Amino acid sequence: MQTKYKMKTLVAGLVAAAVLAAPMTTMAQNYPTKPIRLIVAFPAGGSTDIIARLVAQRLGEKLGQQVIVDNRGGAGGTIGTEIAARAAPDGHTLTMGTTSTHVIAPAAYAKVNYDPVKDFDPITLVASTPYLLVLHPGVKANNLKEFIALAKSQPGKLNYASAGTGSTTQLAMEMLNRAAGIDVVHVPYNGNGPAGAATLGGQVQALFGSMPAVLPHAQAGRLRAIAVGTAQRSPALPNVPTVAESGFPGFEVSLWLGFFAPKGTPKPILTRLQKELTDIASNPEMKAQFEKNGASAVTNTPAEMNTLMKTELEKYGKVVKAAGISLK
Repeated sequence: MQTKYKMKTLVAGLVAAAVLAAPMTTMAQNYPTKPIRLIVAFPAGGSTDIIARLVAQRLGEKLGQQVIVDNRGGAGGTIGTEIAARAAPDGHTLTMGTTSTHVIAPAAYAKVNYDPVKDFDPITLVASTPYLLVLHPGVKANNLKEFIALAKSQPGKLNYASAGTGSTTQLAMEMLNRAAGIDVVHVPYNGNGPAGAATLGGQVQALFGSMPAVLPHAQAGRLRAIAVGTAQRSPALPNVPTVAESGFPGFEVSLWLGFFAPKGTPKPILTRLQKELTDIASNPEMKAQFEKNGASAVTNTPAEMNTLMKTELEKYGKVVKAAGISLK
């Protein structure tokens, strides 16, 4: 009798599990049921926007629904990121999160209305890219050593653009200011695109911009590339030395870009998105597109993304504090 009872209990449990799993399986199979909104928390033309649009087109093809990029720039990426955090967790709203939105802004702002870890389900990284220090051609400096000498000869007279106060573009230059003992003055813009335009137009003299946004101008000679922020040189500009090898060992700053969904998005949907995005980033044609824009394809797991955020929140939190950056 006891054995029969145990068997009945086991069967009942298996049936119940199957009943509960069925809707989740169906949800994943039917997803998506409408176009997907991909929030980019920066204006069009910047690095995040460039990579997001490349991936969005392929993701739409794989999912059978259009993926619409929705640019919501402002406040160092916090406006668009907050919108994404408050969206319905049904897989039809995603965001391209970055070092700026999920690490720098939470460290730099006294208050942001989202928690990068608690309010999002990470899916996977898709790319990383160096920061590239570029100058307007009118600046009389052909390399980092000459630029630092020029800045020291006229403290407070040279300006640099950033993608916004509290952005990684600001932090990169502030790290160089502190390391080199120079005073290049910060002029914030609303995204990498406008910052690049200001540097091209000569309104500012320098920009430590992310590679996809500034690489075409550097290659065409419209901006002068003098240093790369990563530990190794970029294959896109092999003749441009790193800041580290130019006299500042240990200097390293880069931008990662990944997909996030609002917290509570069903696991089957997250799993499918991770698979599709990993396939896209691993595709040789997409890798070539990334490399053309100065980025490298990178993928990881949700758990690895969480670990990355926590580690970099601590790292950049120290940089923000040392630079005296505190935003309201």
